[in-house]
Amino acid sequence: MISRFYGNVDINAQRVNRDVSTVVEEVIQHLTALTGCEVQITLEISAARPEGFDDATIRTVNENSKVLKFTNFGFEES
Repeated sequence: MISRFYGNVDINAQRVNRDVSTVVEEVIQHLTALTGCEVQITLEISAARPEGFDDATIRTVNENSKVLKFTNFGFEES
């Protein structure tokens, strides 16, 4: 019996609303419509900037990540 689905998909940062909406319509809605189906969705973000991030951006993103209850986040040197 097949009883588990998993999947990863890259989302274009410039078209995030459209791309996520398509994933919801084409995959997630089909799964959440099933009685007894437990669906977990995790959003992973990775950003790199060769010249580094300024202090204001680091502060803002860190504070917002805390408020939004990110389970894991941070900036690091490459």
